[in-house]
Amino acid sequence: MWYWMKLKGKVAIVTGAGAGIGKATALLFAREGAKVCVNAQSDSATATAQSIKTSGGAAIAVQGDVSKPETAEQIVTETVRAFRRIDILFNNAGIVIPGRIDNMALADWDRTFEVNVRGVFLMSKACLPELRKTKGVIIHNASAVVFKGVKERAAYTASKGAVFALTKAMAADYISDGIRVNCICPGTTDTPSLGKRIAQFDDPQKARDDFIARQPIGRFGTPEEIAEAVLYLATAEFCTGISLSVDGGMTI
Repeated sequence: MWYWMKLKGKVAIVTGAGAGIGKATALLFAREGAKVCVNAQSDSATATAQSIKTSGGAAIAVQGDVSKPETAEQIVTETVRAFRRIDILFNNAGIVIPGRIDNMALADWDRTFEVNVRGVFLMSKACLPELRKTKGVIIHNASAVVFKGVKERAAYTASKGAVFALTKAMAADYISDGIRVNCICPGTTDTPSLGKRIAQFDDPQKARDDFIARQPIGRFGTPEEIAEAVLYLATAEFCTGISLSVDGGMTI
């Protein structure tokens, strides 16, 4: 495949980049010429960074939980030390803990918001001084569920709704600094995380079929398809404060 090097000279941070959407985005950014800092809570980010380097790109890996201030600061410090700047932040790290309000533990509710919302806050806050210098861009990973209710996703939906609203607020706050802030809203995407959740059902095949049925297009999205949408938002200079649905018709 031919790449146009749309991100040549840029430096990007991708959180939750050990697998799925984050990994696909980190690899695509690198193919488009960016130097990439990849983060994951586990050591899986190391493999993503190695894949980039093996392909001739430049990458570093920083392991850590983005809900912790010290992790956010470490990611920024190590990125600037390695690559001297930050142009793009993709706040992708997130978790899904199924449940309704009546059957969800408080600890699960709090943990969902720690990663999905607090992590976005901390990473954005840590990156903003560098993004002001480069007039960079922040992309949040929200979800199609901010537009369409689905069962057993109370905390996840509420957290992604916060991310969606935060996108608008941040876009308004930082437009005068030349910083664009957008979010993607993916439909159900065929990631390892989804596979693990499906495997926990009594009838995994039925669960998989039910998840697929949510998309009128008749299939899951792929991480690579979502990554292409993130790349668009990273380069679409007339877009700020927008939500880009990539959901197979889920929100029709």
